[in-house]
Amino acid sequence: FECFKTKNSVNYHLLFTLVLFSLIVTTVYLKVKEPVFHQVMYGMLVFTLVLRSVYIVTWAYPWLRGLGYTSLGIFLLGFLLWNIDNIFCDSLRNFRKKMPPILGVTTQFHAWWHILTGLGSYLHILFSLYTRTLYLRYRPKVKFFFGIWPVIMFEPLRKH
Repeated sequence: FECFKTKNSVNYHLLFTLVLFSLIVTTVYLKVKEPVFHQVMYGMLVFTLVLRSVYIVTWAYPWLRGLGYTSLGIFLLGFLLWNIDNIFCDSLRNFRKKMPPILGVTTQFHAWWHILTGLGSYLHILFSLYTRTLYLRYRPKVKFFFGIWPVIMFEPLRKH
């Protein structure tokens, strides 16, 4: 939301909205004690924040759209698997008992939720870092450790 900010200021509207959202979700969750409500609210919060940042950033840097949507897509896939695991937990557990252990591990969708959420979050941090370094007039470059893991390297612009 604030990657193009130049001065030290506080966005009170955003701060108020996030605090209010947190208070409402916490109050409702404490009343109904339904984990699915909490999970859906978390998913909505992440989806909204990531989608909004991709929408804002790609006005200025349209070539970052792919990275932004990839981070969101990976998160959403993890969220889907997490909910499948919650809904069909007993069926999946029985299915795993019939499978060889190596294959059974692949149906541990809650574990995939953690892996994919971590990866989606990492890619969104990379997206945000790339955006901010561009705005600060650095020259970011995406490099890949071991040919697969993206990281950002940058050097400041030389002053003439």
